[in-house]
Amino acid sequence: MVDVAFVGHFARDRLVYRGITEVASGGGVYYGAMAVRRLGFSAAVITKLHPDDFPALDELRGAGVEVHAARAPETTGIENVYPTPELDRRLTRPLGFAGAFAADEIPPVPARVTIVTPLMAGEVTPEIVRMLVARGPVGLDVQGFVRVREGDALVTRDWPGKTTDLAGVTFLKVDDAEAEVLTGHHDPRDAARALAALGPREVVLTRARGLLVLADGAFCEAPFVAKDTIGRTGRGDTCFSTYVAARLELPPAPACRLAAAVTSLKLERPGPYRGTRDAAERLAATLPGG
Repeated sequence: MVDVAFVGHFARDRLVYRGITEVASGGGVYYGAMAVRRLGFSAAVITKLHPDDFPALDELRGAGVEVHAARAPETTGIENVYPTPELDRRLTRPLGFAGAFAADEIPPVPARVTIVTPLMAGEVTPEIVRMLVARGPVGLDVQGFVRVREGDALVTRDWPGKTTDLAGVTFLKVDDAEAEVLTGHHDPRDAARALAALGPREVVLTRARGLLVLADGAFCEAPFVAKDTIGRTGRGDTCFSTYVAARLELPPAPACRLAAAVTSLKLERPGPYRGTRDAAERLAATLPGG
């Protein structure tokens, strides 16, 4: 049994910042699995992509991640253009889409928790989510249900199935913009309460300044304290996966602080988190939160 299994598309993304274009691996399965491995948790990735890109999965295997990859007609990709130096705003457009997962493309990997981390709508169906919930605890990132392809753009839209499809989900991840679209609440605490009322046991809400968690009816939060934000891509994936993995060992408040610390350190460098657990724990010990 692995600690954390990830379900979602592995991506080949195009990142554009300060006039420089870079093609890089991406997706929640990539950023999430790499982060939890650095923290000492075992991980598996269930994904699909074009066979030509299978060699890109070797980085995950080299980190000790168990990989299950299905063949797809193309690999999912997203172009992220960062128009401002702060990197908090980005313009996104789809470059490819590997298609919806079929049930037989998701092997029954025994896991203490499974994180469903799709990149855009249509990747993971509600039926797949229910199948995974029946197997055990599930964390779900709403990005893969509210980020919709419209022509040559990716836009955030409400999720019609939210009132039924979130039943049984243990951990739910949203950012502040997604939370407002889903609930109509501008205040993040009001939005988190509204989302928790739909069924998830814990709501993890990320925003530019830090992390807010609603667990067992109580809030805890911790700030991001990065000295730079050059590693903005993958921020939410890193934060959510770290929090969910940490919850296998810790109560919500210390898990929240550890997730904020890992995310802060990741933000300072492009790519996935490559630091140590000791470094993250030392930073977490300095953070306010509760």
